[in-house]
Amino acid sequence: MLASVAQFAAATDKSANLGTVSALIQRAAASGNELVVLPENAMWSDPGHAADITTAAEPLDGPFTVAVEKSAREFGITVVVGMSEASHHDSGKPTNTVIAVGSDGTRLGVYRKVHLYDAFGYRESDRIEARAPQALTFTLGGITFGVMTCYDIRFPEMARFLVDAGAQALILPAAWAVGPAKEDHWMTLARARAIENTVYVLASGQTGPACTGQSTIIDPMGHLAASAGEAPGIASAVLDPSRLETVRAKNPSLANRKFAVTGMGLSATREY
Repeated sequence: MLASVAQFAAATDKSANLGTVSALIQRAAASGNELVVLPENAMWSDPGHAADITTAAEPLDGPFTVAVEKSAREFGITVVVGMSEASHHDSGKPTNTVIAVGSDGTRLGVYRKVHLYDAFGYRESDRIEARAPQALTFTLGGITFGVMTCYDIRFPEMARFLVDAGAQALILPAAWAVGPAKEDHWMTLARARAIENTVYVLASGQTGPACTGQSTIIDPMGHLAASAGEAPGIASAVLDPSRLETVRAKNPSLANRKFAVTGMGLSATREY
């Protein structure tokens, strides 16, 4: 199957962001892709440390999700994209949420970010509520995909948690902030998660000036299959279940491991 990562720089104009998201979905579908992964916070984004997200956040049945579901159905492509979801907990804080929508417009599931970006001088937890791990997986083209978000990639147990839930490919919407060595970290971590789990990694990041871009698809051996570079656009690669089988026969690290990752809150139960 042909899959793509699409990137752009979202801002505080929700209408403009949605227009770009819809155009990228259409473009990916027109190129023959069965799946397109768009960035974290694609609905609304303000990199300022004190920006108020609550006024921009939407419920899951709000205008952004409805429009994405319509585009997925209209263009016949599966879509994974990040948004800010309005709070339904006592904290009042939104969640950093990723939705997966099938090519018929049906919602495949929801993932709410576990590891918040309290690093490199930023505190996402001041504005966003973290959620307990809930494995979002879905199958397309004979491959099972698992979803996480941005900073999650720095925690190998998160990737392994999804692999234990059946994932053969990891999807990572992101807004990877610029900074010294950050592009190196992005590529190193994406390749590491692919190699150690013998999975594909599809990582979509927002572009500059605040983020690095460099959306990428890594194959199960750690090879770079596609990269979108710095500018807004799309990169595509073929994902092949037989490639997974070949790599896992050569590198049976999953079969050879001696213990599993377990802990409080780890569950394969989906939450919608």
